[in-house]
Formats: sequence, C-alpha cells, structure tokens
Amino acid sequence: MVDPSPPTSPADEKAALRKAFRQARADHAASLPQNLRALVLNRPPAPIAGMMPEGAVVGLYYPTGAEAPATGWAHWLAENGRQIALPWFAARDAAMEFRSWSNPWDDGLLVPGPWRALQPPDDSDAIVPDIVIVPLLAFTAAGHRLGQGGGHYDRWLAAHPGVRAIGLAWDCQIAEELPFEPHDQPLAAVVTPTRIYEGQP
Repeated sequence: MVDPSPPTSPADEKAALRKAFRQARADHAASLPQNLRALVLNRPPAPIAGMMPEGAVVGLYYPTGAEAPATGWAHWLAENGRQIALPWFAARDAAMEFRSWSNPWDDGLLVPGPWRALQPPDDSDAIVPDIVIVPLLAFTAAGHRLGQGGGHYDRWLAAHPGVRAIGLAWDCQIAEELPFEPHDQPLAAVVTPTRIYEGQP
C-alpha cells in the first residue's frame, strides 16, 4: 500500500510553519493597543541583563511589522553603559554584518537597507557584538528558532561561535517542536512579555 502523504522535507515543513506563525504573530500584534505595545519588553529582565555586562556590545534588530519590539531594550542598554549594534547589509547577496547604532532615540539617523529594514548608514563603524538579540517567527522552549528563511543569523552565528543569541518574541510564537537542521543555530534563551525560556548554553 502506498502512503498517500509522503513525508515532507524540512524546508517544506518550515515554509508552512513560517506562513502560520507569521499570521499568528501579525494577528496578536494587531490585537494589542499601541500604547500597550510600547510598554511591553521595555527593558531586558535581570537574568538577561546579567548576560550583558556593562561595556558589552549588544547586537539588536530594528523591529519591522509585527516583530516583538526591541527599541525599549535599545534605550535601556544605551542608558546603562552598553554599546548597541544593528544588522547591516551592503546588498541583498552580501553577508550580514553589524554596525554601531549610536543614538537609539533618533530613527532618522538610520537608512533603509536592501531588505527594507532600517540599518545604520554606510559610514558607521563595523563592530562584532558580544551577544546578539534575534527576531524570530517561532521558537521552542529548548531554544530552537524559526526565522524568516534567509539564514543570515544562522550563518553569522556559525562564523562567531563564541557569541550567544537570545530570542525576543511574543508569547503566541512558541511551538511544541520545530524542524531543526545541522545549520540551525540554537538560542541561549528566549524572552517574551511574560517569561524567560532557558535555551541552550
């Protein structure tokens, strides 16, 4: 007897999960009043802040669409002696780098990058973060992450094995399990508005 539903590849499974979680994330963010969205995730919780000692360089992301807001963390980090960097791309086919974000209170100093996300201008300083805060579409309690599919963070983290990655997400983005491939980079922790999930050290 032939199985009418042959097993799907991890890539196909990830594509279907991306579609479902992207919609769930958008619906959740849209349901929140704008003033509430500005209040959640306004600073890293103490255990996470302890992973980013004063003087550390922290890689953040500039949120787009329904992504969990990271700008509150940016303000807290800048006010508490941490240096901030944002992803930077020279072109769509270029590897992701990080560039210094010197003033997180002035979005006008950022420019649209090749992927439409805001990034530091070309003359900003290149820098390698000590720890990276990453966006995601879905995550597991064990620290597995489903991203947008470009692989930029996985490749960057693979090239910088000493740098820990922490996910920032809405609570609705948790999954019981996700397909995990050899190139996928696990997260040390995931922070949501209600709790911290300890991932992989």
